[in-house]
Amino acid sequence: MMPIIDLLNKIKWDKKEKPEDYEIIYFDRILGKQMTMPYTKIQALEDPFMVLRDKAGEVRIPLHRIQEVKKKSKTIWKR
Repeated sequence: MMPIIDLLNKIKWDKKEKPEDYEIIYFDRILGKQMTMPYTKIQALEDPFMVLRDKAGEVRIPLHRIQEVKKKSKTIWKR
């Protein structure tokens, strides 16, 4: 299985891929549950984090919290 950082970079940089086709499922430690978000919410990839921006500002989510990646609702990567 491809390392998650390699997959996320492939989605970002491969011209054949459309980032809007992807969803990231990760475990939110504060809420204590799985969360789903569109790939397009990722502002930057800074190993070992994905960086998001929301109303509260910058949010850094460790890549090891990603549990699954889906493309058009089909699982393509799972921890």
